[in-house]
Amino acid sequence: MLIRAGYDIRYFTVDPTPMLAMLSIHPSRNKDLVTTQRIVAEPNVPMYDYVDAFGNFCTRVTVPNGGLTLTCDFTIEDSGEPDPVDLDAVQHPVEDLPDDVLMYLLGSRYCETDRLTAAAWSMFGHLPKGWQLVQAIVDFTHNHLQFGYHFARPTKTAWDAYQERQGVCRDFAHLAITLCRCMNIPARYCTGYLGDIGIPPVDAPMDFSAWFDVYLGGKWHTFDARHNTPRIGRILMARGRDATDTALTTTFGPARLIGFHVHTDEVTAE
Repeated sequence: MLIRAGYDIRYFTVDPTPMLAMLSIHPSRNKDLVTTQRIVAEPNVPMYDYVDAFGNFCTRVTVPNGGLTLTCDFTIEDSGEPDPVDLDAVQHPVEDLPDDVLMYLLGSRYCETDRLTAAAWSMFGHLPKGWQLVQAIVDFTHNHLQFGYHFARPTKTAWDAYQERQGVCRDFAHLAITLCRCMNIPARYCTGYLGDIGIPPVDAPMDFSAWFDVYLGGKWHTFDARHNTPRIGRILMARGRDATDTALTTTFGPARLIGFHVHTDEVTAE
């Protein structure tokens, strides 16, 4: 299947303000592009790209006095298959984990394992290890939190979401990631496009989405605590320890978001 995706994002600034953006698809999906993916800036200011320590494609730009609009539109090929399920994927003993996976067991800015370890073991310590344990954590998170865009807060952590019992998709991901790490399951944060493909239409503005991966059976597997069902058409943009490593934009000075539109639609045959 083909998916057309992109965005129109506008910032207002009074003074020139450096910005770091993770608004390109992840390099692992480049081979699936059917059309060119190019970020267009208005006004036409210099931009340059690099790949960060997590393998994400990053763009550096200085937002000029008065603001900047960033747009992108591309078409990508997708398998059309929902997220794979592997009920037999085993959980590795910590001592057997690859060195580069160990970091995804540690606490991070939004995932305070130290504050949730006791709760995690009291709720999930009796369960068999592996896929069943991850699914139990996803089920708990999905049922424990109430979703709402008005619950968004840039400083909200997994502990805050657990206490307040509400949040947006990134809070669902942070809480599930933290509980997985507490149970010695490596988990990493993912962000990208997830359109309403293969599901009934949703009466809400399109947005970017957050989900997470866990390391079981020698590879990474996708889970989604907000939707709690395999979905079609995920387009990965960035992944890391938590939202700190994958922020769509980070401004180094005052900047106000004044426009935000995302589109993700299946391209139907004419």
